Amino acid sequence: MQLFYTSNISNDSETFTFDKTESRHIVKVLRKNTGDQLFITNGKGELITSEIIISSDKNCTVKILNFETKQKPWNYNLHVAMAPTKNIDRFEWFLEKATEIGIDQITPILCDHSERKIIKMDRLNRILESAMKQSLKYQLPKLNKLTSFSEFIEENNSYNLFIAHCEETDKKHLKDVLTPQHNATILIGPEGDFSISEIELALHNKYQPVSLGESRLRTETAGIVATQTVSLFNL
Repeated sequence: MQLFYTSNISNDSETFTFDKTESRHIVKVLRKNTGDQLFITNGKGELITSEIIISSDKNCTVKILNFETKQKPWNYNLHVAMAPTKNIDRFEWFLEKATEIGIDQITPILCDHSERKIIKMDRLNRILESAMKQSLKYQLPKLNKLTSFSEFIEENNSYNLFIAHCEETDKKHLKDVLTPQHNATILIGPEGDFSISEIELALHNKYQPVSLGESRLRTETAGIVATQTVSLFNL
């Protein structure tokens, strides 16, 4: 099944017209014609079955046939806050793979040792959309704006709070401190790791220090390991 995405379809929609770029892809690249079925998601947990009624590469229009609510495959809410990498391709790779595994929310954070302080939200959101469609998921992860570390700490106080850092302190492995079916927020630092003051601030705000294994991981790898650890723990 091939999945298309738009946030502009609601339960009372009877028809929908794709924009010029998507219309051209559907008609010229995929060679879809009038009468062909298309499957669409609005990124909010719904699978929409439609039928092409106008096969135009400028304004491909479909008739809505059915709405089906799809339950999220995972029974927890995972929020990863990560410092964008100096090489933005690595951060984009994390977004893609985390979406494929299953994640609910991502916040890029600005830390003391951050080397990247600017991100392009439009491009990052397009990567999330593409990964959602490719992996046949119906929930689009929420990408928050770039936020300072201190602001994030002050505003986020969910049930399970974790900070993965490289300092030689008493840390337990993430899998050993997770609680089944409970929400989790995990902090992943920049290439130079969190500063001592950031770690102290997180601990003061009830974040638990955790390890992701024996190896020292790249930022984006740490994000994937954390995402996969939560996923496997809740199987």
